[in-house]
Amino acid sequence: MKKYDVIIVGAGHAGCEAGLAASRMGVSALIITFEKSRIGYTSCNPSIGGVGKGQLVKEIDALGGEMAKAGDASAIQFRLLNSSKGYAARSSRIQIDRHLYNEYMKERVLNQPGLDTLECEAKKLIISNGEVSGIVTDKFGEIFSKIVIITTGTFMNGTIHIGLEHSQGGRINEKSSIGLSDQLRELGLKVGVFKTGTPARLDAKSIDFSKLAEQALEKEIIPLSFWGGGINLPQVPCFITRTNEETHKIIRESLSQSPLYAGKIKGRGVRYCPSIEDKIIRFADKESHLIFIEPEGLNPTEYYPNGISTSLPVSAQERILHSIKGLENAKMNKPAYGIEYDYVDPTELYATLESKKINGLFIAGQVNGTTGYEEAGALGLMAGINAARKIKKETPIILDRATAYIGVLIDDLVTKGTVEPYRMFTSRVEYRLTIREDNADERLSLIGRKIGLITDEQVERVYLKLEKIKKEKEQLEKKIIAPSEKVNSFLSGKQYEPITQASSAMKILKRPHIFYEDILKLTGEENKLSYYEKVQLEVDVKYQGYISRELAKINRFKELENMIIPSDFDYAKISGLSKEVIEKLNLARPRSLGQASRISGITPAAITMLMVKIKR
Repeated sequence: MKKYDVIIVGAGHAGCEAGLAASRMGVSALIITFEKSRIGYTSCNPSIGGVGKGQLVKEIDALGGEMAKAGDASAIQFRLLNSSKGYAARSSRIQIDRHLYNEYMKERVLNQPGLDTLECEAKKLIISNGEVSGIVTDKFGEIFSKIVIITTGTFMNGTIHIGLEHSQGGRINEKSSIGLSDQLRELGLKVGVFKTGTPARLDAKSIDFSKLAEQALEKEIIPLSFWGGGINLPQVPCFITRTNEETHKIIRESLSQSPLYAGKIKGRGVRYCPSIEDKIIRFADKESHLIFIEPEGLNPTEYYPNGISTSLPVSAQERILHSIKGLENAKMNKPAYGIEYDYVDPTELYATLESKKINGLFIAGQVNGTTGYEEAGALGLMAGINAARKIKKETPIILDRATAYIGVLIDDLVTKGTVEPYRMFTSRVEYRLTIREDNADERLSLIGRKIGLITDEQVERVYLKLEKIKKEKEQLEKKIIAPSEKVNSFLSGKQYEPITQASSAMKILKRPHIFYEDILKLTGEENKLSYYEKVQLEVDVKYQGYISRELAKINRFKELENMIIPSDFDYAKISGLSKEVIEKLNLARPRSLGQASRISGITPAAITMLMVKIKR
């Protein structure tokens, strides 16, 4: 059997990004998967992006990953979430045709030069002197490599729960991976159990859409990818219904059959995406809960009822569905289920996503304790990048909290760990005004070019975009808007006093609730900018003072981040550090003073002592 530089175990969102990145960077890679037909499969909701997650997808794209392009190629509905809020909170989300997304990603993986794929099960890591050197498979025996990336998602020791019955499986009707997590425990890694779940899939012909509210489509469709061919498929609506008191009554009566409440499920679930039975108990004062009926494809034969994930028995699931408006005769093509799976405590990893205990072992995706395609894709991409750079003896790529959402994601995981499946939100990001989704290409494309995943032509497109914005700002400074009935009528409509003397367009644009399109109407000029160019221009103009203050904070943050702590640093030699602090620092082995400062229980005084010692 051929020897590889990198072996990736799993072909979900993390595995696909890891394999594509490593092979595109010039190292030989192999993906191990149970079924090639399931490469890049979207096992839960048929969507990409969302609050905080849209930013991750944009960053994956800006660095040279594939998720945004796959999303655009299969997009059947675009939504800009939080559009009424500030620019920092806006996040893109698309509904996808599940089959088209799967086919797109499968085609990219199977036809990528330097990337092989095998259908088999990884049974065991080959470890020698604390270093990984390959895997043992069920069909092909030993396969050797310099690096192994584990991206098993929910498959590692996966157990499916439907009512009080359970069976092994990484997804419904798919087997789980047995043995790897036991070996990781034996090797000294902390392995825990988390729980997630998914709703039933409903036969489209059995839904009464006349009773559902149709969700309006966006007027402006914005592609996820900065580099791709755009969104070209027709747009398909989602629908909305709600639970009711009868639904809640059925759920309460069925709780004795719930594995969650009967104690069968031990793993901690996703706080921000609870099961419907969890919602009914936790939010007992709520009379109803929203359910989004989402199409699974362009010509949907199935719909995904987002909001009623459950692990109750099939009979109870049917009663619940039939109590809901529009779903009175709904037929389940697949039942909802809960799933428990093993994950590796992410504090076992460096910021590169390499294990602290086993040289050459990287771990990425949902198996890191995260939830969601986007978090998995981001982690897989970074694991693939750093695995390839380790092979090539190049310095790793570590994005910090002031550079990318991906940096926040990884830093939160490896520094603080997680006691529940981790989900990205804009609220987790301290510097979100300067690391928005619209400027991900500006922030990260040069890094993508440095590592060989972004082309010179793509970087040039970013420079041209920035030059275009710069010139338009100069024009706004020069353009004079004189007092007139039209101008003052517009300003009165926006609750502003009329102007009595001429003013620059730039000065008027600085006012809240006045936008670039408004200036164009007042001046009679045509729009010259794309959506993201308009956003960047407006942010630069309106939030100049806020951005300056944020950049000053980032500079102070960078000072600590750039103080690298030697890997063999002896914390015990610093007099004045408590035993507890020394123990925590030895356990975490932070790479920088900044990371050390974010470890729970590390005091400012301890950081000051560390800083003095490092400077010496």
